[in-house]
Amino acid sequence: MGLQSLEQRLERMVDGVFRRSRGSIRPIELGRRLVREMDNNRSVDVKGRRLVPNDFTVLLSATDHLGFAEIEDALTTELAEAAKEYAREEGYHFIGPVQVRLTVDNDLKKGRFGIVGQLKQAATGPGLASVVMPSGERVSLGEQVITIGRLPECTITIEDSNISRRHAEIRPGTTSYVVVDLGSTNGTMVNGVRISGEHRLTDADIVSFGSTHVRFETG
Repeated sequence: MGLQSLEQRLERMVDGVFRRSRGSIRPIELGRRLVREMDNNRSVDVKGRRLVPNDFTVLLSATDHLGFAEIEDALTTELAEAAKEYAREEGYHFIGPVQVRLTVDNDLKKGRFGIVGQLKQAATGPGLASVVMPSGERVSLGEQVITIGRLPECTITIEDSNISRRHAEIRPGTTSYVVVDLGSTNGTMVNGVRISGEHRLTDADIVSFGSTHVRFETG
């Protein structure tokens, strides 16, 4: 299902802004190679999570790179979003924000390309991240501490009787965000496991406050 969904997403792109591309390479070709790079370079961490590359360099001939010039920003953004969607469906995890860049390889002929993927954490600070609520609303995370609970003064107020008035916090750490339970009655869980103390968050983690589940996303 993951690859099929990604291909459908990229096909929709071709029907829109990507019709302006003058290159000989279709975006769906790039998308297929990108997810193959994820599949071929996945690894398992000590917690049993399948980690995949999150930093991608697309190598193109000078001619094909020029063909994508007008839509480069849109193309790299949509490829990154497609990679996130594929990771969610396959149960993959990222260790940092998803980034895609196009670059010229003078050894490549027109119509030929390559993709190099790496597992890469944010160089400094926690990077860009957000919390996706059950409604689909996205709450951006920055340098401030995010409080979660039933109280109106919480940053994220959730009307759930299983959530304490001040239930938990999400704090920026050195290289990632951490979630901290504030002694709530029903506890805080990450991917179904109850936490104690600070817990470092990685991309696509599901954080549960009472009976409410949110998704943490980087990038």
